[in-house]
Formats: sequence, C-alpha cells, structure tokens
Amino acid sequence: MAERPALASAWTMSQKSWIESTFTKRECVCIVPSSKDPHRCQPGCQICQQLVRCYCGRLIGQHLLFNGAAVNLTSDASLGKNGPQTPEPWSVEKHTAESPTDAYGFINFQGGSYCCKAKYVRLSHDTKADDILQLMLKEWQMELPKLVLSVHGGMQKFELHPHIKQLLSKGLIQAAVTTGAWIVTGGINTGVAKHVGDALNEHATRLSRKICTIGIAPWGVVEHRNDLIGRNVIAPYQTLRKPMSKLSVLNNAHSHFILVDDGTVGKYGAEVNVRRELEKTINLQQIHARIGQGVPVVALILEGGPSVILTVLEYLQRNPPVPVVVCEGTGRAADILASVHKQTEQGG
Repeated sequence: MAERPALASAWTMSQKSWIESTFTKRECVCIVPSSKDPHRCQPGCQICQQLVRCYCGRLIGQHLLFNGAAVNLTSDASLGKNGPQTPEPWSVEKHTAESPTDAYGFINFQGGSYCCKAKYVRLSHDTKADDILQLMLKEWQMELPKLVLSVHGGMQKFELHPHIKQLLSKGLIQAAVTTGAWIVTGGINTGVAKHVGDALNEHATRLSRKICTIGIAPWGVVEHRNDLIGRNVIAPYQTLRKPMSKLSVLNNAHSHFILVDDGTVGKYGAEVNVRRELEKTINLQQIHARIGQGVPVVALILEGGPSVILTVLEYLQRNPPVPVVVCEGTGRAADILASVHKQTEQGG
C-alpha cells in the first residue's frame, strides 16, 4: 500500500519532465513600438509604458522580464549614423524567445450548472504535430479516433435558425458517439465553437461518456490566461468576460485545449498551422492496418468569413482531398459556397 503514492509521484514527475522538455512558450523580448507618434521613446519612458503598443500587441509596460534580463527597446525612429533608421518588422522568429512551457494541467471551469474539467497545454506555434499527437495519445490517454470532425465558421456571435440548430446538435452528437470521433473547433465561447459547445451541453447528461472535443486557440486571445499559468495544476477558470475586453473565454464543453503561443496578444492566426498539421498527422494514423486506411477527416462549415472560404479551398486541394460538408442557411461564407456549388453543378 505504501508504494502506490510513490509510483503515482514518479509517473507525475515523468509526465512533467516530458511535457516541459518537449513543449515551449514564446515571449516577446524586443519591443518594436507600433505607434506612428513621432515621440522618440527611451527606456523607462512613462508615456510609452502606458500608451504605446509593441507590434506583438502588448503595451510596452506589459512586457515582462525574460529569464531575469530586461527586454530590448527599439524605437520607430532610432538614430543611426545616417539619421533616423526604421527597424526591421516585428517577427516571431526574431523578436520572441522560447522557454519551457509554464501552463499545463487541468482547467476547472467555474460558474456552470455542473463541474467541468478539461486538459490543456500551452505550446509554441512551431511545435511538431507528432509531439502533440503523442501528448494526446500517451500523456492525456486519449483513444485514437475513427473520425475527425473539424468544425469551421464564424468567430463572432451569429444566430442559427432553430431547425438548423436542432439538426446540427442531433447530427453532430450522433456522428461523434457512433464513430468515436474527435470534434475539433477553435475552442472559444463565441461563434461556431459556442454552437458546438451548446450542442454538447444539451446532450451531456444523456451521454454515457464525454465526447473528445478539442479546442485549438491562440494563447494570446484567451481571457484570464494568466490563471492557467502553472505546471501540472488544476486551474480554476472563470467563463465570464471582462467588460469591454477584446479577448475571449474558453468554452466549457470542450474536453481538451491546445493553446498556441507565438508571443502575440489579441491576434488570431498562430493556431492555423498547428491545427492543419495536427489533422494531417492524425489522418496518417492507420485504423485498419491490413487495408492501410488512415483516420478520415471531414470538415464542417457553418457561417464564416473570407478566411473560411480559403480554408475550404485548402481542404479540397489536399491529396487526397478532404470532404467538406457545408451547412446551407447558416449565413455568409457557408451560403456563398452552397450557392456557387449549385451553379457549378448545373454547368457540369
């Protein structure tokens, strides 16, 4: 009996060391003010600290020390031998630094009608998809899915017709339960990811097991993200947004979160390549060794803007193409795609 805690402790330390040795976070370490104000900032300038933002999205005063060393400050009009010089554009590769991830464990969602927990990790935007899949299958002990349903659409609030919402809820849950599918979304509590979350919550009490729903979101757009900082922790998380905040809270119906960090704040895009490469890697995993069949990926489109149309194009241009299901009647990009598809069918 006395050996059990020791074994559990050893497993936890092993998990901890693997995660921290494999995954990293990113921090901006070279401030490049984005303000067009001709004010020439100097280190410690109080005006810049409170009013001027770096291209990474943070106010200058919000930049933290990195490993005990102060970040560099570059002015928009720094003086050189030949007069004012314009610094090179801010980039993740040149102006951020990596260090072992400092945020992983369990999210304990607060304020709901029942307790929800989800596993999560903060990782760099250039993390290898093979490592993420190993995290999911071995560390998080998820079963390899028979199908991946990747849901795309509008990021902002949009309404669904009650009939369409009912069909989405019933169809999505049935597909996930009968096939053992993973559902992949943007993970935030607005737009299409919220509609998926609503469908899951509606059926939660009737499901015999929790559906694996993976939210892949940028670390820098997550409201209350500092509450998630901690190594192998159970982090209490509030799902209420701050008034006037441009950030987004996570959706409490998701079971797992991959929070992608490129050193920016308030900006989307860091998660796109991680999601794409992870889906490709899952697709290569064989579920029927004798016939060489991989895990099929199906994209589901609801509403959405121009970026969703580009996402559909990318899916269809893969080899082999990824099937795309477009939900007509949900608005914007989905309705445009449905209309164009009908027209092309008429012309052969």
